[in-house]
Amino acid sequence: MKGRRTEKLIEWFVGLYKVKRVVSTNAIELELPITIKTHPVVNVSRVQLYKPQVEDQGVVPLQLVVIDEKEAYEIEKILNRRKVQGRNKFLV
Repeated sequence: MKGRRTEKLIEWFVGLYKVKRVVSTNAIELELPITIKTHPVVNVSRVQLYKPQVEDQGVVPLQLVVIDEKEAYEIEKILNRRKVQGRNKFLV
């Protein structure tokens, strides 16, 4: 799914869902797990083609750092910042 993200639909951005059937020229029905509590028929403009991860593009695990006997991760760089409901969220 692309466009605006909501907490209810956040799981749609993780994983691959099959098209169950084409309802009309601008709507399709998706095979969604029962844990997603939303209607399975969506507009085609809200769906995007699944692109698998490039072979050499992997997630590098962060180094675990112990500070005051608490485990934490060392951040290399803050890429972006935004305010959501008055709280800062960072892209690292």
